[in-house]
Amino acid sequence: MPITVPRGLPAIEKLQKENIFVMDEYRAEHQDIRPLRILILNLMPTKTDTETQLLRLLSNSPLQIHVELLHMASHASRHTPLEYILNFYKNFDAVKESRFDGMIITGAPVEHLDFTAVDYWPELCRVMEWSRRNVYSVLHVCWGAQAGLFYHFGVPKHELPEKLSGIFRHRVLNPSHPLLRGFDDCFNAPHSRYTEVRAEDIGKHPELEILAHSPEAGVHLVAGYNGRQFFVTGHFEYERDTLALEYKRDRKRGIAIHAPRHYFPGDDPSKKPALSWQSHAFLFYSNWLNYFVYQGTPYDLAELEDAQDPGGK
Repeated sequence: MPITVPRGLPAIEKLQKENIFVMDEYRAEHQDIRPLRILILNLMPTKTDTETQLLRLLSNSPLQIHVELLHMASHASRHTPLEYILNFYKNFDAVKESRFDGMIITGAPVEHLDFTAVDYWPELCRVMEWSRRNVYSVLHVCWGAQAGLFYHFGVPKHELPEKLSGIFRHRVLNPSHPLLRGFDDCFNAPHSRYTEVRAEDIGKHPELEILAHSPEAGVHLVAGYNGRQFFVTGHFEYERDTLALEYKRDRKRGIAIHAPRHYFPGDDPSKKPALSWQSHAFLFYSNWLNYFVYQGTPYDLAELEDAQDPGGK
C-alpha cells in the first residue's frame, strides 16, 4: 500500500525511482480507506533528506499511511527556504485540534545546548504534552529521544568526551518485545551525537524499559510501559553515505573529529561504506507501525487517552 504525502514534495521523485508507491493527497482523498495518520515533526536542518529517509522506512508496510509534516513556528530555519516550509509543512496551531495514530519527533543539531536554551523548547514542550492525549504512539529519535526522556521523565543527557559517530553493534535485551520481533540477537545501527542518556538514569523509572544496548554506544532503544512512547538514540533512517557526508562537513568546518567507527572499510574515508543496518531499520519501522500504531490505535481517534495514564496499562 502507498504512503500519501503533500503534493509536490521533492521526496516523491526519489522514492518513486526506488519503486516505492507514493501518492499525493488529491488521489488519496478519492479513496474510501481510513489510512493511518502519521505526523512527522522534522527538526533537522536538512529537511528534504530527513523526509526521504523516514518516508522510505514508513513505506515498507501493507498499510496505507497518510503523512503530515510539522515544523516549529518559533524557529526560523537557516537551511530551508520559507517557501518550502509554507508549501509542505504545518505549524502546531494547524494540527493541535487533530489526532494522529503515530508521530515521529526527529533529532536536531542542538545537543551542546541545555534543553531550555533551545529557542523552540517551549513550543516543543507544548507539542510533547499534546502528544500524550492526541497521538497513539510517538517515536522519538536521537536528540528528540533525549528531549522526550527529559521532558516526560526527567532523564538527563550527559556530554560525551567526543562525538560518537559510526556503526555500532547492539544486543537485544528483550527479544519477546513486539517492537523487536524478527530481530537477530545482535544488530547494527548508526549513531551520530555528542551527548548520551545513561542506563542508570533510565533504570530509576519502572515505566521505562531498555530494549537494546551497545557496549560502545550505550542505550539505543527505550520503550514506555504501554507502547505509547519509544525513544531511539541512534539513526536507523540514515542512508549509506549519511555519516560520510557529516564527516566531510565537519572536517570542512575545521572540527577535529575522528572518522566514524566501524564504517569505512579499513577505516579509509576514501572507500565506500557498507550498508549493514537497513534490513533491521525496515523491520523496526514495520513493527512499530503494525504492533503499536495499527493494532493498538482506536478506529475513532477521539477515543485516545493519556499515554502516561496508569489506568490504561
